Amino acid sequence: MSGIRLLVGTKKGAFILTSDGKRKQWDVSHPLFGGWELYHLKGSPADPNRLYASQTSSWFGQVIQRSDDGGKTWHPPGTKPEDLMGQDGMPKGESNMFAYDSSQETGKPLTTHQHYDGTQRPWEFKRVWHLEPSLTDPDTVYAGVEDAALFRSTDGGRTWKELAGLRSVKGNLWQPGAGGMCLHTIMLDQKNPQRIFIAISAAGVFRTDDGGKTWRPANKGLKSQYELPDPDAEVGHCVHRIAMHPSRPNVLFMQKHWDVMRSDDAGESWQEISGDLPSDFGFPIAVHANEPDTVYVVPIKSDSEHYPPDGKLRVYRSRTGGNEWEALTNGLPQQDCYVNILRDAMAVDSLDPCGLYFGTTGGQVYASTDGGDSWAPIVRDLPTVLSVEAQTL
Repeated sequence: MSGIRLLVGTKKGAFILTSDGKRKQWDVSHPLFGGWELYHLKGSPADPNRLYASQTSSWFGQVIQRSDDGGKTWHPPGTKPEDLMGQDGMPKGESNMFAYDSSQETGKPLTTHQHYDGTQRPWEFKRVWHLEPSLTDPDTVYAGVEDAALFRSTDGGRTWKELAGLRSVKGNLWQPGAGGMCLHTIMLDQKNPQRIFIAISAAGVFRTDDGGKTWRPANKGLKSQYELPDPDAEVGHCVHRIAMHPSRPNVLFMQKHWDVMRSDDAGESWQEISGDLPSDFGFPIAVHANEPDTVYVVPIKSDSEHYPPDGKLRVYRSRTGGNEWEALTNGLPQQDCYVNILRDAMAVDSLDPCGLYFGTTGGQVYASTDGGDSWAPIVRDLPTVLSVEAQTL
């Protein structure tokens, strides 16, 4: 192993952080796509130099960027630079169109979903939240978008097609959470290429076993007493993030709006494992690269106060797959800390000992090279960190 590459998306650009296998000294790149929101960047497992990035702006729109040389150069796939500029010289944000499927062949997918007030609203594309490259083909990549839908490209991000069967699963009952109706998690099963898990706020978890043609909800056992009066509701649960260990894809872990959950049957049923956490509200959840039963969360005080309890930034680790948790504080601020850690902003590398990384809304990126026992900031004072991904090179 020659080193680690961290891909950090922020509200004002992207940064690439690199280190050798010791992970003691880090080089921090200049901002990429400065001024734009970079919701997510991720590298292809099949070709580590193939990177994808979601570049977005509420003013200019959505652009997908691709690098074929590990982040040295970038281009919107299939698009000439001059095609991206309007007559006024400003970006058009139209290089990659995500058009919702409305074809007869796929069963005329739904055109409306439930809004906050219970009325039906048209599906409207806003941005790409998450990019998940194929495990085996660098030209195939999935995109989770807002309003919630799943798209796939098989030509390196040049064109995109919706996997429309997902929205047929009671999509008329999906409604936005406080952060919007986003498809934020995509997990590919290493042992079963036809199986994909996705998670949506605030609709829940869904699973396909035929490569994305048909889907079904995987939310049995989730309780959302404040949002859903029906205790057996199949959709409508506000899932913040799900995670798995690649060697054990039937075991899933979830950070829900409230509650930390576990499934031992590929999402057929869920059990609460919040145990002795100081708060079971939070956003990210991650699994140790070499210990499938070691799980990490970052408790946040509440859904109205998005900062750590008692002003102490603590990562919690369970070595038993949940219920029993220990606070990891060495190197993290233990007073007057009021940052948040967003759902895509925690990652692990696959070295031994395992490295963990997370970014904060205050612009710090912390690293641990000993499984969470101790922490140190790699960089401070970046813009708000939206996502962190780790590549082991």
